Amino acid sequence: MKKLLLALLLMTSASFAGDFRHIVLFQFKSTATPEQVKEIETAFAKLPSEIDVIKDFECGKMDNAEVGMNNGLTHAFLVTFKNKADLEKYLPHPAHEAFVAKVKPLLEKALVFDYEANEKIK
Repeated sequence: MKKLLLALLLMTSASFAGDFRHIVLFQFKSTATPEQVKEIETAFAKLPSEIDVIKDFECGKMDNAEVGMNNGLTHAFLVTFKNKADLEKYLPHPAHEAFVAKVKPLLEKALVFDYEANEKIK
């Protein structure tokens, strides 16, 4: 898990120094169907068009040579904001809250990690 987070931090921190990052990692329940998972991927990707404080968004599925290092987490989402205040506007936004209500019943586990992007750790 530590290597996974470190890799995500290193990949993202240099190009947008000063931005605020919101990393979200999901493991879906074994009962979640491929259609349900696709619906969640689509719904998360739709949030930038619904919430104007989102500066950038990207996502991907687990594709790592270090098998087992993902601790079961299979989907990564990186949401970038101009600053922490924008993240704080995003969290209670009705579109975000509706997304959380939709995804929660399908999740085995989730990990959320927020940080200010810097070229070096202060």
